[in-house]
Amino acid sequence: MEIVRGIRPGSLPQYLWGQYFACFNFFNSHRSKSMGHIYRRKRKDRKGRIHESRVWWIQYYKNGRKFRESSGSIKRSDAEKLLRLREGMIARGIFVRPNIERIKFDELVEDLEVDYQVNGYSTFSDLKRRLRLHILPRFSGSFAASISRSHIMKFIAARQEEGASAASINRELSIVKRCFSLGVENSKVITPPKFGLLPEHNARSGFFEPDQFQALLRQLSEPLLPMIRFAFVTGWRIPSEVLPLEWRQIDFNGGLVRLDSGTTKERFGRVFPFTIELRTLFTEQRSYTDKIQMEKGIVIPWVFHRNRGQRIRSFRGAWATACKRAGLPGRIPHDFRRTAVRNLVRAGVPERVAMQLTGHRTRAVFDRYNIVSEGDLKAAATQLDKVASQT
Repeated sequence: MEIVRGIRPGSLPQYLWGQYFACFNFFNSHRSKSMGHIYRRKRKDRKGRIHESRVWWIQYYKNGRKFRESSGSIKRSDAEKLLRLREGMIARGIFVRPNIERIKFDELVEDLEVDYQVNGYSTFSDLKRRLRLHILPRFSGSFAASISRSHIMKFIAARQEEGASAASINRELSIVKRCFSLGVENSKVITPPKFGLLPEHNARSGFFEPDQFQALLRQLSEPLLPMIRFAFVTGWRIPSEVLPLEWRQIDFNGGLVRLDSGTTKERFGRVFPFTIELRTLFTEQRSYTDKIQMEKGIVIPWVFHRNRGQRIRSFRGAWATACKRAGLPGRIPHDFRRTAVRNLVRAGVPERVAMQLTGHRTRAVFDRYNIVSEGDLKAAATQLDKVASQT
């Protein structure tokens, strides 16, 4: 009787047979826990007869968990190849689920939504809107493994026909790309499709020169002036970082303005040291707030307020009117952010420090804001004139 290929009774000395059978039994007892194998499924009919499937299946293990998968072939060699492939990928740390070909894009979207909720991203509502209106109508119900580069290009073409800007399409492509990235991390996708973002030529480039800023201030109402002056100096985001600012975040002794962790877009806390202008601004605003509190008998937690203690939530109408009267139509409050970045760089502040003050995390965004004005170009021309006069 053949026990193992090449080993027959009589081929080993008698005193080695005990050790051989011990090793043989140990190998077989541990094989099902550490190694895979191929087999054909069997079933019993009503009469008790055993029927064997023609299709070969494989069985393998990942972290002690058993997985079975059909090779889809009646050839034993095909099943052996698939088993070697699966075990090789597991050995390299790449786990492939047996039903990976049947995972739909909707499941990847669910994982993305969970990721946004767990990390507390403030753009979750925008994500839901883009998914509902533009992404799911084109990819919902599709198998993730079937989505290729051609499908991505068709999506881009369809959005362009609808009149969507390159920036909007890029934001949506980033969402789809993130879905597949999480799919790879969760072993639901092997090879994601190739993504390429569209060039954006409509990036805003507005900023305020000192004389323009003063002209704007003259057209704004008194309660809005401290908030606008603060945004001009710091470059902080007005809706999410300036308007919600409370007095507990103003450290007069330390000379710092603090943003709490989790309240900023990048989720990290931030500080901005007092400048002479900021200290004067906060001192005057503190005195004004104390006066209102004494007169009305209330507590005002907000640094910037109007109507005698009410928090400023929106000033869109007042802003548009002031810009029009100042001869600055089309300007937006976010222009202060670009202006602050440019002013810090011109003042000689190291770029790394300037990024920490304004809350920029990537060089790409920082470089986009450090734009050149007509005044910069005229200054460069003046320097050229000086060089020319010396030759």
